[in-house]
Amino acid sequence: MAMAMAALRREGRRVLLSTPSPAAAMAAHSPAASQSQIAPLGARSISTQIVRNRMKSVKNIQKITKAMKMVAASKLRAVQTRTENSRGLWQPFTALLGDAPSVNVKKNVIVAITSDKGLCGGINSTSVKVSKALQKMTSGPEKESKYVILGEKGKVQLIRDSRKHIEMTVSELQKNPINYTQVAVLADDILKNVEYDAIRVVFNKFQSVISFRPTLATILSPEVMEKESESGGKVGELDSYEIEGGETKSEILQNLTEFQFSCVMYNAVLENACSELGARMSAMDSSSRNAGEMLDRLTLTYNRTRQASITTELTEIISGASALEG
Repeated sequence: MAMAMAALRREGRRVLLSTPSPAAAMAAHSPAASQSQIAPLGARSISTQIVRNRMKSVKNIQKITKAMKMVAASKLRAVQTRTENSRGLWQPFTALLGDAPSVNVKKNVIVAITSDKGLCGGINSTSVKVSKALQKMTSGPEKESKYVILGEKGKVQLIRDSRKHIEMTVSELQKNPINYTQVAVLADDILKNVEYDAIRVVFNKFQSVISFRPTLATILSPEVMEKESESGGKVGELDSYEIEGGETKSEILQNLTEFQFSCVMYNAVLENACSELGARMSAMDSSSRNAGEMLDRLTLTYNRTRQASITTELTEIISGASALEG
């Protein structure tokens, strides 16, 4: 074998030192002659390089998805505590003023709470679907239904076919940590700029890291609440209490309704933020696993391609050495 390799090297130097004839030079530059020998070797080299670049890209994507999962997990711990504490704010109002999702009124306002960022599964699509279905149910010849959208993702989806029904949009609500003062100002702004008989808040209620539930909370205007109470409808336990002091029932209902809406909004925004972070954790975990599986397949492909290239080159060397010996 060593003698064959030495002979091959001597033959190679002899070929390099010899001057090619004009006919051989023309044949070397001709496309027909180059396709049969250069193309297979070039194809193998390009294929290996493409697979190597793809492996590098998948590794970088896997690093990003793992980092995003860790960031979402660290944020979730802080938001989850505040979410659990906020549930004690609006639950007493539900018992006192009631929650009547099937109430039939003329002016409906649907507050759709979504996120500003993506990569969190189908959490935003779920809120948009529920909001659209609710808008169809509450619309009619003598009724009107308007949207108030929180979050850029919900705005992008609803603006396609419901532009004329959008009354107000709010973005970057979660740019800073959510607090009650911030949400109360937003709720007051909505009440001042939107006429309503019933406000229906659509959000995702957090249950666990891998589970959330679309939820609807209904806030009636003081006028509608009085009408429902007078007609015998169940609007809560407010009628069982005696009103003392100089304020009338209408004034008390007005104050309670505003406070109820701000508390419901605060809890809904936190619940949706919790659900978003949990969904993002699950999505990034799945993406990291998929990237790992893809990397394994690409590594196998790369090794097979490289092994085939090395085997072919060895075969050519041995064949050339055998030809020289013969």
